[in-house]
Amino acid sequence: MKTNQPFSILKRLKCFIFAFNGLKVLVQEEHNSWIHIAITIGVTVAGFLLQISPIEWVAVVLCIGLVFALELVNSAIENIADFISPQKDEIIKKIKGLSAAAVLIAVICSVIVGLIVFLPKIIALCK
Repeated sequence: MKTNQPFSILKRLKCFIFAFNGLKVLVQEEHNSWIHIAITIGVTVAGFLLQISPIEWVAVVLCIGLVFALELVNSAIENIADFISPQKDEIIKKIKGLSAAAVLIAVICSVIVGLIVFLPKIIALCK
């Protein structure tokens, strides 16, 4: 809620508490986040082992961040849709499908980036 109160650093810092609570909810309630975390750990370990370049790290970190950010937005949309319409509804189903598709597109693009970054290094190791 917007107010006309003066700027306060303390209140801005409290916003981080809400954001970290959102991450906690994501991990506790959204099982897909567990898959994302496991893949993030695996990709991070692979990045160190295969010594990817700084620019490759940038691409990997942006992909990881994009997937998690969209998973959070998707979860928020699903929760608000369930709150607004707990019963089955075709429009709500469409909305949920669209938000889930956003995560899917980010995951597909991330897999492509991962292949571009890691596949040549894996092939070079196998030779």
